[in-house]
Amino acid sequence: MREFFDPTQNPVGFAIPFFLLTIALELAALRWLDHDDTAFAGKPRTGYQLQDARTSIFMGLGSLVTTTVFKLMFFGLFVLLYQHVAPYHLPNTWWAFLVTVLAVDLSYYWQHRFVHRVRVGWAAHQAHHSSELMNFGTALRQKWNPWFDVFFLVPLALLGMSPAWMYLGLGISLVYQFFVHTEMIDRLPRPVEYVFNTPSHHRVHHGSDPIYLDKNYAGILIIWDRMFGTFQPELHRPTYGLTYKVDTYNLIKLEYGHYADLFRDVRNASSWRVKLGYLFMPPGWQPAPAQDVTNLSEVPAPR
Repeated sequence: MREFFDPTQNPVGFAIPFFLLTIALELAALRWLDHDDTAFAGKPRTGYQLQDARTSIFMGLGSLVTTTVFKLMFFGLFVLLYQHVAPYHLPNTWWAFLVTVLAVDLSYYWQHRFVHRVRVGWAAHQAHHSSELMNFGTALRQKWNPWFDVFFLVPLALLGMSPAWMYLGLGISLVYQFFVHTEMIDRLPRPVEYVFNTPSHHRVHHGSDPIYLDKNYAGILIIWDRMFGTFQPELHRPTYGLTYKVDTYNLIKLEYGHYADLFRDVRNASSWRVKLGYLFMPPGWQPAPAQDVTNLSEVPAPR
């Protein structure tokens, strides 16, 4: 537990001043530097909007609280699995730490893919995609409901990876991902673009255009998307946000409004099969016509 509360083991807390400084630098660059504002297919950069940025900051502060609660709740479970169930413990070496960070990054890919493709997970994650702007402030627009993350970390503890290092790897990933939320950086050198998640790749992930939906789930390494068939290069400037208009800056509605919609759909469902479909099928899933509720077919719908 000493490691858990050690500030040097918490990259996110350590990086907060750098986050704020980076936002200030991006604002200054948007305001004063010479650059081509029509670099994205003739469309201007989204820049910042005061109310949107303020909402993102408060969502980020709330996420710090809920994430800390999550870590405290499950740290004991991970330690139990690591100490008493795992058949082998990785040694305390640099290469073992590197293996842990890579494993955490792969775990994040699958967790991120899950919350996009399973509606009960999307209800938590959609808050991060609710802004129609793309800037470093948007990176702070984090979910308050990280409860599904635990399922994707359990295998790492069972494989003998230190829970403290797992949490450190998660923090490194979150800090890295802050810096891919920008339109001020176009393409990086080709080797970097091939291996790492970059601003270009992550702009695609935040796009609501049909070609961009559910692509580029990477945290640090884009190679996972290339390996598992979810990679999409940036072909044109994305339309950011959800596939429907979000007309609120209310924090509770942004974080929990989709849960209310999900609860209503499950409550009104005609059968248990349909209830489960609403929970575990992709966002936008609807049951077949009433005369054939056994056919859990997916049809296009807003998400």
